[in-house]
Amino acid sequence: MGLIQRIFGGKADPSAALLPLYEQVVARARAPHWYEEGAVPDTIDGRFDMIAAVLSLVLLRLEPEEKARRESVWLTELFVADMDGQLRQIGIGDVSVGKHMGKMMSALGGRLGAYRLALPNGGTLGAAIRRNIFREEPAPDAGVAHVAREMRLHADALAGLFTDALLSGRAHW
Repeated sequence: MGLIQRIFGGKADPSAALLPLYEQVVARARAPHWYEEGAVPDTIDGRFDMIAAVLSLVLLRLEPEEKARRESVWLTELFVADMDGQLRQIGIGDVSVGKHMGKMMSALGGRLGAYRLALPNGGTLGAAIRRNIFREEPAPDAGVAHVAREMRLHADALAGLFTDALLSGRAHW
C-alpha cells in the first residue's frame, strides 16, 4: 500500500493487477494480421469487435475456474472503463455514453455466447465470426478463415496456460 493510500485510507483498485492481461488482450486485438489477412475492417467498430473477440477468448478460458470468477469480473470492468474512455475521447457526450456502454456490454455478452457455442464445434465459428466481427457485411472467405484459425490458435494456447500465469498478463499465448 502506498503512502498516500495509507494516509487517506483509500483502497487499491483490485482490477489494477489485471491491467497487464487487459493490455495484452488489446495488443493482440490490434495485431495487423486481423486487419490485413483477416480483412477485419480497420475502423472503430472493427477494432471494438476484435477486442471483444480476444477478450471473449480469455473470459471463456477463465469461466470454468471457480478461483478466477472475481478476476473475470475485474477484467470486464477494465474493458468497461477502457470503452467508456474511448467513447469520451471520440466525442460521445455524457448523456449518450451510458446508452453506448449498454450496447457494448450486450455485444460482449452476445459474443461470449456465440463463441462459447462455436469454438468446440468447428462448423459454426465461421458463422459466428461473420455475424459478430463482420456484422453480416460481405467478407472474403479467406479472411473469415484466417480469423477463425487465429481465434482457435489463441483459444488452444489459452487452454494450455495455468490460470495464475494467464492472470499475471506475462504468459505468452
